[in-house]
Amino acid sequence: MITGNELKYYSSLLQKKYRQKEKKFIVEGDKLVTEGIESGLVPEVIFTTQSFYNAQHDYFNSLADFRVERIRAADFRRLTDTKNPQEVVAVFSFRKNKKGTEGIRSDIVVYLDNISDPGNTGTILRNCDWFGITDVLLSENSVELYNPKVVRSTMGSLFHLNIYLDAAAGHIEKLRAKGYKVICSDIQGEDLYSFDFPEKAVIVLSSEAHGPGNDIRELSDYTISIPKKGKAESLNVASASAVILALLTR
Repeated sequence: MITGNELKYYSSLLQKKYRQKEKKFIVEGDKLVTEGIESGLVPEVIFTTQSFYNAQHDYFNSLADFRVERIRAADFRRLTDTKNPQEVVAVFSFRKNKKGTEGIRSDIVVYLDNISDPGNTGTILRNCDWFGITDVLLSENSVELYNPKVVRSTMGSLFHLNIYLDAAAGHIEKLRAKGYKVICSDIQGEDLYSFDFPEKAVIVLSSEAHGPGNDIRELSDYTISIPKKGKAESLNVASASAVILALLTR
């Protein structure tokens, strides 16, 4: 039986300061909860409503090894930041995401530089997963990885990738020293479709409003751009990432 203090504690994880303090985050939806468990994470607790529990007996039978709490719909809404929650959430401890670059072995690495929009960040991580990019660097000035909207937008890809947190220009320098070429995506650059990608590359994706930071620009070997055909002012960075990664991995 969940206590009022426990409910207050877990609902506080919707706020970044408490996630960072407790090193825990909330995952919403049966698919994402399953993805987290299958990736090796153990839920501290799983919450659901009585109606969803009654309708999903097989699903909850598969979770018999974990603590499952059935709570009132009004209490459940305290655990999610969506208007129409999916009626099951789990609390996981942070993954042991690495810092630095020592574990990187892939030829293609994606670096997210100062991307503050959680939906964009989550979608880019999902795109990386789709195109087989396994190593992603997240800059220290980008949105928090465990922001609930980031987690939802990844559609489970969060659990499939090697994500290196708090990356900075120094990490890019280390990769350059290992033979990687740094390629910035920006509105002004070489035509993507005629660009000859090097064998080992760091693809820098940044806010369409601001572009790559000066420190990253100084380290870049190339700048590429997706040619504009119509009248749109700019291309959403998540959409741009899909175009770039599709061409890069074809």
